[in-house]
Amino acid sequence: MAHGIADRAQSDPDAIAISDGGVELSWRQLNQRLNRLVNLLLSLDIPAGERIAVLGENSAHTAVAHLGVTYAGASAVPVNYHLTADEVGYILADANARTVLCSARAADTARAAAPDARVLAWGDNLEELLAESSVSEPSARIAPAKPLYYTSGTTGRPKGVRLPDQMFPAGRSIAEMVANIAASPMRSAGRHLVVAPMHHTGPLVGVRSMMAGTPVVVLPKFDAEQTLAVIETHRVEATMMVPTHFSRLLALPAELRGRYDVSSLRSVVHTGAACPVPVKRAMIDWFGPILNEAYGSTEIGTLTMIGSAEWLEHPGSVGRALPGYELTIRDESGAALGPGAEGLVCARPLSGPGPSYHGDPEKTRRSHLGDGSFIVGEIGYLDDDGYLYLTDRASDLVVSGGVNVYPAESEAVLRTHPGVADVAVIGVPHDDLGEQLCALVQPAADTQVSADELVAWTRDRLAHYKCPNIIEFTEGEIRTAMGKLDKRRLRREHLERAAARS
Repeated sequence: MAHGIADRAQSDPDAIAISDGGVELSWRQLNQRLNRLVNLLLSLDIPAGERIAVLGENSAHTAVAHLGVTYAGASAVPVNYHLTADEVGYILADANARTVLCSARAADTARAAAPDARVLAWGDNLEELLAESSVSEPSARIAPAKPLYYTSGTTGRPKGVRLPDQMFPAGRSIAEMVANIAASPMRSAGRHLVVAPMHHTGPLVGVRSMMAGTPVVVLPKFDAEQTLAVIETHRVEATMMVPTHFSRLLALPAELRGRYDVSSLRSVVHTGAACPVPVKRAMIDWFGPILNEAYGSTEIGTLTMIGSAEWLEHPGSVGRALPGYELTIRDESGAALGPGAEGLVCARPLSGPGPSYHGDPEKTRRSHLGDGSFIVGEIGYLDDDGYLYLTDRASDLVVSGGVNVYPAESEAVLRTHPGVADVAVIGVPHDDLGEQLCALVQPAADTQVSADELVAWTRDRLAHYKCPNIIEFTEGEIRTAMGKLDKRRLRREHLERAAARS
């Protein structure tokens, strides 16, 4: 394989390529395991571009699985390992993923989700197959295929979307993709720390930096003090976080924070949710002017970026449009608005088509305006200099701990409970997570149901991060005269009630 990993295996064979606190692989060991996995996948006669699901906790082996799928010319489908078997089964069926690479811990879920799928679990049946697989270098001329990510769906089911070129610079071959990653201005040659779950786009950008020879440390689960310890011990130079990570780091006692040396950091990208101005100022004061904020979406990629010095001159902004995108603010009719006017944030790629949703042409159509501009989902405005400021969200989307959650799934589950007549799930403020889910429940007539019962009902049927933390019973009408849920009104009224109680 003519690429960075093989090169490092030759030049620095015993240097650590990836570690996760339990597993540590040198560049030689990584190259050998990756070669064995790629040769195994190729031996299974999996057609080029076929989808292979990857289901695993944050670990070195999950990272290798994602790389292996890419090097084999297949399309990875990252799956959240917190999902239930039914939720995983829907994604596998929708993506037509007939092969699953997973951890031993997730193997039972994968097999229950898709009994007819080929399930290959590291730490289990995959190891024997790898031992028998060839360690020779596969061809670097294989064409990589874009992954298919599943985003939360407004109708309650996740939707598949292919990454834009910017987020997955495939090129025409593995060799070309490696060169593209190596040339990226966002790549650090020094050690990269992965702290967010590997089924999201940002962490996997860090994983793919290994293709160009960047060593990586994986945090199995975010812990504020452990993060600081890893940065100091491994002399980490780059990482990607969400604002909730910042809040948890800042919540540590100042004396404890001061024990750790974070001076090795050269770049900290943050994304996933709006960062409160005081939180960002505090992080810049601590880490230095090395924070870079990225705004965009899985569907269309990174639209804007702003560094620390520029942000201090425009506090609260998420930056200006990156080359290759036209950024506009539109009213409900699609007409463009001038500087200072709030409206829908829309973006149009200047080369190539906009994003599309897998198997859902109607959603693809609804998400675009007539000129091809993609409706990103936030409300905001541009100032006279083209800096974008976000003020609200246009959809029901709730961002909790940097994770996008649409309430429709938990609403659908709650409505199946015999004690629930109707329900609306909204996002309400949370000091640590940014937002948390709150269910406004209209109880069914002549029934008695408790909040704990409803929380347990959802947790038995959905991944826990999709379940409401707060249940509020109401006798009032939660729908408009047209039968719609007015989430903005419901959220405003909830906040007014909470303020009155306090």
